[in-house]
Amino acid sequence: MSTLTVTIASRATVSRRARAAFSGKAQGEHLSFPTPELLWRILGTKRWELLKAMAGKGPITVRGAARAVKRDVKAVHGDVHALLDAGVIERADGGKIVFPHHAIHVDFMLSAA
Repeated sequence: MSTLTVTIASRATVSRRARAAFSGKAQGEHLSFPTPELLWRILGTKRWELLKAMAGKGPITVRGAARAVKRDVKAVHGDVHALLDAGVIERADGGKIVFPHHAIHVDFMLSAA
């Protein structure tokens, strides 16, 4: 079972994790954002619902994804492209899309400025 870990991380942290991976230390699947604001912009409520519906399901059409979340195909199409651009989901064979994980783990701390 593959889990995607979503984090708020600095460039230095991401670079450190990459160096560790290149030296053979398993890092798992990570998606890092430099700020909480960017994370919320990319992974808003409707997109979280879409990812939840797609998790562990394998390749699906955009129309199938829209049906799964009971939303308009055109709106889901826009969310799919935003998630593709951010690297959260991937294109599969035959024009389908896939979220190649079974779960999402969100790991970050917000503290006072």
